[in-house]
Amino acid sequence: MRTRLLPLLIVLMAGVLLALGFPLAVSVAAAEQQRVVVDRIDDTVRFAALAQFVTDRSSLDERRSTLQEQLDRYHATYGIKAGVFYRDGDAMARAPEDWSVPPDGEGREAFRDALSGRRSQDPPQVWPWQQGGRLVVASPVVRDGDVVAVVFTDSPTSQLRSRVLRGWLLIIAGESAAMLVAVGAAIRLTGWVLRPVRVLDAATHDIATGRMKSRVAAAGGPPELRRLAGSFNEMADNVEQVLEQQRAFVADASHQLRNPLAALLLRIELLALELPEGNEEIASVRTEGKRLAQVLDDLLDLALAEHAAADLRLTDIGELAAERVAAWRPLAEEKGVRLIEHRAAVTAWVDPIALSSALDAVIDNALKFTPAGEEVTVTVASNGERSTIVITDCGPGLTDEELTRIGDRFWRSGRHQNIKGSGLGLSISRALLSAGGGRIAYAHHDPRGLVVTVSVPRTSP
Repeated sequence: MRTRLLPLLIVLMAGVLLALGFPLAVSVAAAEQQRVVVDRIDDTVRFAALAQFVTDRSSLDERRSTLQEQLDRYHATYGIKAGVFYRDGDAMARAPEDWSVPPDGEGREAFRDALSGRRSQDPPQVWPWQQGGRLVVASPVVRDGDVVAVVFTDSPTSQLRSRVLRGWLLIIAGESAAMLVAVGAAIRLTGWVLRPVRVLDAATHDIATGRMKSRVAAAGGPPELRRLAGSFNEMADNVEQVLEQQRAFVADASHQLRNPLAALLLRIELLALELPEGNEEIASVRTEGKRLAQVLDDLLDLALAEHAAADLRLTDIGELAAERVAAWRPLAEEKGVRLIEHRAAVTAWVDPIALSSALDAVIDNALKFTPAGEEVTVTVASNGERSTIVITDCGPGLTDEELTRIGDRFWRSGRHQNIKGSGLGLSISRALLSAGGGRIAYAHHDPRGLVVTVSVPRTSP
């Protein structure tokens, strides 16, 4: 595998360096030329400011002499041809003296652009291999809103091409050094990456052959493979735990619930035939029998929730929460509890049926413990990469110790044993949500009550 991976890495690194080098070289050339063009534009604007005060074409007034002196000094210092030309091409001032507007080509096009009242377009890109190229820039001279003349500059490109070439040589040297470093890094990287892969392969084989205690030591390799090793260990733990839960569920449900419950309910009905109608003891026994049947139903729901795969869809959880609030509002009104909804248009990737069942369990729990005259609020919001549904009640709440146990199977607070329930509803909610990447959390509500936060992912797993 290393012999296949190493050449691939080298080719990829070379491709990346080339992909970065070519745009960088073009960018260096464009930046150097743009700097020169901006300098020429500044020069033409300065000369245009002087030229707009030259009013007489024939006389040699002081302003015109000043403009000519500036152009002569500019040409002598930088070797750049510069001039100010009237619309018909006659020179107002120029340096050198025998220079004129080119009759055709880029120079004539730039002159025409300036005559139309706008600066000439940026000249084409100059490359180091182009010998004898020149940069032409023209700007209009405007007086009283009319273009009366054009400032024209014609610059040699030898220095520009030299600077671009030096920048390219530096890029080539840097990429050559980077390629050597990349080859050495690729050799080390392949060994570093493949070592934990071999360990993971061995552990996977152990699990497949039934040795469920086999685990991977996540001590080496890149962070991604360390996370993979951790995820593998979590998966193995979960598989082992699920198998144990399945065995425990089958044993408990079959031996402790189904047969005894069926026999008990049958004997209750037979006994009821021998006693007067309306006997309180028989009614109490029947109630307990129904409670045991509900516990059995909840256990079956919990088993299905733990083993069923989630059918994830992009869902408007604001609309879904509104539906569940509407379904529970009649019961809330019957109990004298205000069920308030704070709706928002929020989407998430969830199993709609699972989320609906979880919300039903949480809202049902909130209505059970909220006294008449108080309120239960359901708030939908988005929070970064997750969407949340927060259910807040004004019931008696839980202690810090009880908060750590809420959601455990069959657990109920010792202060609320007289309220109908099996202690499995919130466990079922947690199992339904976790199958699709959701979470459920509990916290205190000030001054009293409980805050239940259901969070689900906003992006597809």
